[in-house]
Amino acid sequence: MKHQSHWWREAAIYQIYVRSFADSNGDGEGDLAGIRERLPHLAELGVDAIWLTPFYVSPLADGGYDVADYRDVDPRFGTLEDFDALLATAHELGIRMIIDVVPNHSSSAHRWFREAVAAEPGSAARARYIFRDGKGEGGDEPPNNWNSIFGGPAWTRLKTEDGTPEQWYLHLFDAEQPDFDWTNQEVHDEFDDVLRFWLDRGVDGFRIDVAHGMVKDPALPDIDPDAKADLLDGSTSLPYFDQDGVHEIYRRWSRIAAEYPGDRTMVAEAWVEDAERVARYLRPDELHQAFNFEYLTAPWDAARLREVIDGSLAANGAVGATTTWVLSNHDVTRHVTRFGGGEQGLRRARAATLLMLGLPGSVYLYQGEELGLPEVTDLPEESLQDPTWERSGRTERGRDGCRVPLPWEGQAAPFGFGPEGTTPWLPVPEAWAGLARSAQRGVQGSTLELYTTALGLRRELDALGDGSMNWLDSPEGVLYFEREPGVRVAVNLTDAAVELSASGEVLVASGPGTELSGGTLSLPAETSVWLRA
Repeated sequence: MKHQSHWWREAAIYQIYVRSFADSNGDGEGDLAGIRERLPHLAELGVDAIWLTPFYVSPLADGGYDVADYRDVDPRFGTLEDFDALLATAHELGIRMIIDVVPNHSSSAHRWFREAVAAEPGSAARARYIFRDGKGEGGDEPPNNWNSIFGGPAWTRLKTEDGTPEQWYLHLFDAEQPDFDWTNQEVHDEFDDVLRFWLDRGVDGFRIDVAHGMVKDPALPDIDPDAKADLLDGSTSLPYFDQDGVHEIYRRWSRIAAEYPGDRTMVAEAWVEDAERVARYLRPDELHQAFNFEYLTAPWDAARLREVIDGSLAANGAVGATTTWVLSNHDVTRHVTRFGGGEQGLRRARAATLLMLGLPGSVYLYQGEELGLPEVTDLPEESLQDPTWERSGRTERGRDGCRVPLPWEGQAAPFGFGPEGTTPWLPVPEAWAGLARSAQRGVQGSTLELYTTALGLRRELDALGDGSMNWLDSPEGVLYFEREPGVRVAVNLTDAAVELSASGEVLVASGPGTELSGGTLSLPAETSVWLRA
């Protein structure tokens, strides 16, 4: 095991969607105790840290990203004692823990918002959120034309108890997720305290939800009616995303994290235009990492991937930051399906995994990708819970398809997600029997064993993880590079076998048929390999 100054610069961090990981009590929803029971499997997989999605008190209007109490555990997920036990067990297993913080908005059930609704316009209670009078006769029109990320207008109008309409409040997401006003000092002080509450409990860092939000153009200008209000679109300049004011918030937060021992870290969810804009969040006095969404959204194309890799390394290197790599998360279609689905999608996903794990920096893995899980595209309409489904007029199914509970063991759904007789909050496909962890564990060639082998090698080999890389000559459609010292990664993104100049030994390949003989590597279509010279 190599040593480095900051653990997170080359960590493999595993995202746990709490509601869908493991259910300890049979209520159909994953919980903290279920995670704790299954942690040894993640230690065996070889991850360095876990990231938990929100487990705070919440009505779950948006899967927990609508927080009603930032300092307590929702009863459906457990208690603070369960959290402390989970954190202690993780640390005993050598696994660090990052948790979500949601600073752009709260739940409408939050004490502060209830106080704001009960208060008068212009009051101190309302100043914590973004309330405005409407436009037009009687203020009947929203203050501007902003749209919600989930569809429909980004403004909802309050009514008094007798039904009289009054001010509007901003919610860039669901109507149950009112946006904080970060020009208000109380909001800053509150989140300083929230960070300290969890740092004092021993968490190793935070993932910052909508890190490019929070600060809005104070003029609240209308946007181009044709502009996309889309969380996943970082190419459109919007007056509520990636405003310069967010950086002072992160300078303050960075100082707080630095007060604590143990190398605490903060990673940004920042959907912004390009790698250079992302890098601004990673300057030495700001955050430590940001998700590489430009990489996540890159197509199965060698030239585009190389462009994104080079751009990411250059932009992050310019500010002294490490680069992150990610293929899936709880907000996007699983990459097996994005890459074509079926056998081809899985073949490409496996190849993409060795590419990602071979790049310089750290990686974020989404629960279930180590099993080769596809997106569930045929969930019954009555089971859909993502707010996008209703707010889009039932035209967009939303993100539930990547949030289906994990299959652990057994021959029948839900495959050990909970105790016998459990009915999970989303149905688990019967076809997942062969993808369950127990069906893949120890099986040569399985996706689980590929991940386990690659993560083990990544820890053992000084050449992998943080560091540099050099591109090597390769045919069109092939990515071929060397990591120091003497480890090479080759990825064939074409639909035909290729030959490369290489020597040494094959460490791991994403699929069968790879041959290395007489100074020539024969690499099958849509396959990747790690070599040691």
